[in-house]
Amino acid sequence: MKIHEYQAKKIFFKYGIPVPKGNVALSMEEAVQVSREIGRPPYVIKAQIQAGGRGKGGGVKTARSLDEVETISKEILGMTLVTHQTGSEGKKVRKVLVEAGLEIEKEIYLGITMDRSRACPAIMVSPAGGMDIEEVAEQTPHLIQREWIDPSVGFQAFQARNLIYGLPLSPTGIKAALALLNRLVAIFQDYDCSLLEINPLVTTRDDRLIALDAKIQFDDNALFRHKDLLDLIDPHEQDSLELEANRYNLNYIRLNGNIGVMVNGAGLAMGTMDLIKLYGGEPANFLDVGGGANAETIAKGFKIILSDERVRAILVNIFGGILRCDILAEGLIEAARKMHIKVPLIIRLEGTNMEKGLAMLNQSGLDFMVAQTMGEAAQKISELVNNKLG
Repeated sequence: MKIHEYQAKKIFFKYGIPVPKGNVALSMEEAVQVSREIGRPPYVIKAQIQAGGRGKGGGVKTARSLDEVETISKEILGMTLVTHQTGSEGKKVRKVLVEAGLEIEKEIYLGITMDRSRACPAIMVSPAGGMDIEEVAEQTPHLIQREWIDPSVGFQAFQARNLIYGLPLSPTGIKAALALLNRLVAIFQDYDCSLLEINPLVTTRDDRLIALDAKIQFDDNALFRHKDLLDLIDPHEQDSLELEANRYNLNYIRLNGNIGVMVNGAGLAMGTMDLIKLYGGEPANFLDVGGGANAETIAKGFKIILSDERVRAILVNIFGGILRCDILAEGLIEAARKMHIKVPLIIRLEGTNMEKGLAMLNQSGLDFMVAQTMGEAAQKISELVNNKLG
């Protein structure tokens, strides 16, 4: 789960991490009012979308008067901001963060994320702040210092010193950075974060250390422990079909292809999508209906797949274990009768009650094709879609 920069900075402020004075604004009038509350210029106006590269896309600008605040906020609010992370379709800006401008001396990168290979959090710092950390890692990897947090012992003081002492900071800045780093680790652990990033963390001319940017992502699987975080979800930043799937407790992720996929089990779903791509097709989604799915769940899954106008065919690949094949067939028939499926449908069933499930489908009057293996199913549907589009 992602949140906006202004929301992340409120969490920073709660933990005593310095952030620029400012507030969020949903209109030009509110932006001007926030600027008045800040005091004298300059002011920085930042588009609030959940994607990086906002500055390069024209979503971050400096205003040196209230008149400029009015002009710039009017320009940014409502614009479709395109960055390297939004894709060509971009994202509409519905709110801006207005902050006090700072006299910046140095920019530093600081981030915490999960290192899957070591199964623990990794902390990274770099004096090359303000740049994409991926670019720094590729071009100047020696500028990144790392430490890993062993869950059995926690974050140690010597690790903080290893990270901070190599940065271009004054003695006052080092002391502030050590305290700040420990607070960031506390946020990461307290909120079950998957990513926490400040880029850049800046030093000012009067030797203050301030989080100029803030990015936080939470582990979706831990949100049951943080019900209050659900209030931070911005529905405008979520895919509408993914939001609907969440309401049905379906594991659905929208992709960029045109072949709808319904599978039970994440591993089977990944394997199915790999095979589709192997045969030249492109999956339109990841949809795992789970082992405990029933006819209603299957019907809702079909509704979501068919709501994607890009879908040109659907592949159903089910291994009947906990989810029996006859239950799947019942759901397919119910969904087909309600939604009048007009795209080609290929079904591959294997496992418990497979014969019964296929018999139910054959007697339903549905127009579908059957595949015996995963490879055959993926090849058939990829060729079908490619020939249809060609």
